Amino acid sequence: MLTPQRQAAFLAQLAHESGELRYFEELASGEAYEGRQDLGNTKLGDGKRYKGRGPIQLTGRNNYRAAGRALGLDLEANPERAADTDVGFRVAAWFWTSRGLNALADVGDFREITRRINGGYNGLAQREAYYRRALEVLTH
Repeated sequence: MLTPQRQAAFLAQLAHESGELRYFEELASGEAYEGRQDLGNTKLGDGKRYKGRGPIQLTGRNNYRAAGRALGLDLEANPERAADTDVGFRVAAWFWTSRGLNALADVGDFREITRRINGGYNGLAQREAYYRRALEVLTH
């Protein structure tokens, strides 16, 4: 069931991650992700190759592989495809559902949604502002 809480949480997170849908590829080089075993970046160059892309900023070899398998695409071999709108929004929807984020939206745990997407709480205040605005629009 699609509820205003789920919609608002999804829109808020994507708004923050993509700079209000302006950036479908992370502005940073991705070098900060180099050697990050937790992301599956095990080969030289993986950090840059599997940097954040799409409206949810999918990051890391493991996530590209899993998203690609779920969507029937070879995103591991073609990571730049995650930045294309026709793929990026599908990736965002897959990421959201595969992480159980609707259940968190249902109970209002926006902070945990942020942690599961971001790995921390970067931009939490802005994300919460987007959430409040989206919820206001969707419930009136």
